[in-house]
Amino acid sequence: MGQSDTRTRIQGAAAVLFRRYGYAATGLKRIAAEAGAPFGSIYHFFPGGKQQVAEQMIRTSGTEYGRMVLALLDSTPDPVESVVHAFDAAAKDLAAADYADACPIGTMALETASSNEVLRVATAEVFEEWVGTATRWFGRWVAEPGTARSLACSMVMMLEGAFMLSRAGRDPEPLRVAGRSMADLLRTALAQADED
Repeated sequence: MGQSDTRTRIQGAAAVLFRRYGYAATGLKRIAAEAGAPFGSIYHFFPGGKQQVAEQMIRTSGTEYGRMVLALLDSTPDPVESVVHAFDAAAKDLAAADYADACPIGTMALETASSNEVLRVATAEVFEEWVGTATRWFGRWVAEPGTARSLACSMVMMLEGAFMLSRAGRDPEPLRVAGRSMADLLRTALAQADED
């Protein structure tokens, strides 16, 4: 196995562990064990230690997760149906993972926003990337940029909040409710756009 394979295994293990258990509860030894990598290889690839591993995970996983959500939104031609479909898919995936694997960024954002500036900035930048991507997606149907951005912010907020409620209650229904609520917001914006 090459060095890039070891680095990839470390990143993958870190992504799963940070998403499930958070920053404080995930140690480097556990990451190394999960990755099947020597402990020293973490510092070889990530000289900044745990913070660097976490920052890399946030940026990489955040981009990948954003692409996945966009693919779900693009899988159905009707935008309202697309939104409902994306939230339903998230509900199914979360339940299938026994409520352990939600958003890869949300867990880290909540835990580190007040305690680690590097990780706070990384999560903020990922969220802004998602809002920008979603703004462009909503902009296909809603010409007013401010409305498209409001819809994008609402979608990210509803998704993240619904993940928290679903994980805490071990129930996928909050994600489905959020999807229906987001669909209602989009219907209203589309109706207003037709009137203008």
